[in-house]
Amino acid sequence: MQFTIKKSVINDALSKVSRAISFKSPLPILTGIHFHLSTNALTLTGSNSDITIRTTITDDIDIEEIGDTVISSKYILEIIRHMDSDLISIDTNDKDITVIEGASSHFELNGSPASDYPVIDLSKKGTHVTIKSMDLKAAIDQTVFATSDKETRPVLTGVNFLADGEELVCIATDSYRLAKKTLSVDDEMFFNIVIPKKSLIEISRLITRDDIIDIYVEDKKIIFDIDNILIQTRLIDGKYPNISRLIPDHYDSVMSINSASLIGANERVSLLADQTNNIVKLTMSEEEVILSSFSPEIGSVEEKLDKAFYKGSALSVSFTSKYLIDAIKSINSETVKLQFTGKMQPFIIRDIESDDNIQVVLPVRTY
Repeated sequence: MQFTIKKSVINDALSKVSRAISFKSPLPILTGIHFHLSTNALTLTGSNSDITIRTTITDDIDIEEIGDTVISSKYILEIIRHMDSDLISIDTNDKDITVIEGASSHFELNGSPASDYPVIDLSKKGTHVTIKSMDLKAAIDQTVFATSDKETRPVLTGVNFLADGEELVCIATDSYRLAKKTLSVDDEMFFNIVIPKKSLIEISRLITRDDIIDIYVEDKKIIFDIDNILIQTRLIDGKYPNISRLIPDHYDSVMSINSASLIGANERVSLLADQTNNIVKLTMSEEEVILSSFSPEIGSVEEKLDKAFYKGSALSVSFTSKYLIDAIKSINSETVKLQFTGKMQPFIIRDIESDDNIQVVLPVRTY
């Protein structure tokens, strides 16, 4: 394998495929990047078994001899980043020793035979759907943070994508909070799948411009075709729980407030909250709204929310401050409204002008 390529081109491609690699992989070969050089393209593949990322380079490359090899992700990426040349020459011999040269640098890097790399089927099969890339990115960013970090219920470590006709509903919950994003789509879609959190985070990072994404859904995996990059990820087995009971269908009181002021108040009040559970208390009436926290070991704090407008009966609700801050940030609106049905009932956070992004937080009992 022998070729010359622009540094910026291969550096960008390596950075993308390396996102799929885990250095804790039980298969040592998967800590490397698979290079496949054909007569007209260089294809790079990174994988950790759960997620695979593949990209193909056809421009700004001069191919001299085709071939395959596997090169350590850690070292090839760092070498390319630090090369002092706009053009880089890469040459691999029959013993999988790769020579990497720039204007004044000469590296020799031990590799592994491409035959040791597992065969990964990235053929585009299954149900084919399309979606706008920025719509998908928004759906991921506004839900993925609410997934569970605990492996005791694996299905909650991913986001549920439920397509029913021309509506795609994305839901995530860790049992203490819930995030729901609804998208309108042009084509009819029908599937009910759960995609792992880690895979969705990488997919969101790879979306950098507004375009159309092709998606291929199968029983055990899903493929995203994003701007000449293929991302394949496994799906999480199991049935996602019915979360409709967690979303109140009515409310008795409502508070509207500037998002930045509510986030700032939460951050200040939680400074004296117990850092283990980060509980704060919202005390509301039509006369005033107060956010407070109390810790027997540390002290207490309260802040009057002068920019809040509350309508309803007097009510006090305690909750995890971080959950509310995450919810408000995901909505990304200047003003939010909080809807309440009772002291120990889940409450809703949403954009004051839109219902396509619903965030739900479960209160906690305090004494």
